[in-house]
Amino acid sequence: MKDYKIKIENVVASTQIGENIDLNKIAREIKDAEYKPKQFPGLVLRTKDPKAAALVFRSGKVVCTGSKSVEDARRAVKQVVNIIKSLGIEVYDDPDVRVQNIVASADLGVDLNLNAIAVGLGLENIEYEPEQFPGLVYRLKDPRVVVLIFGSGKMVITGGKKPEDAKRAVEKISEELQALGLM
Repeated sequence: MKDYKIKIENVVASTQIGENIDLNKIAREIKDAEYKPKQFPGLVLRTKDPKAAALVFRSGKVVCTGSKSVEDARRAVKQVVNIIKSLGIEVYDDPDVRVQNIVASADLGVDLNLNAIAVGLGLENIEYEPEQFPGLVYRLKDPRVVVLIFGSGKMVITGGKKPEDAKRAVEKISEELQALGLM
């Protein structure tokens, strides 16, 4: 089994840090905070290390996006909690951070015939309309992810809850394509 280079591009995680968060106070006191309630109900707080963006809602729900690992997402949430706590706003000390989605990329290292793949893998799990989108959309049941496969051999894997999901998806697709003689 060839070891394909899989790169995590984005981790989306969410948590509950408290209740009834004063977003106006955060917006007033944190110079980099972005808050335009007429356009979007959440306040955006960005962290630099790790690089991520947290959407903080009045309800206390936080969605963290843009980090490159699950651990970085947890660290970014911890920073956001500490920033908000430093303003005297009551928040939970150790919120439960849950991964909602991991987006990863991979490269099989070979050019692929997407028409042959669409037929070979069976049209029930595949969407392929080259006049609308250059990639083939493959929905896997195990792991439960969606993979965009391009003729260049590059792939985007989305919907995973843990980094291993992307690795398993790439290995499974690679095995399927090899078994069909398409790789």
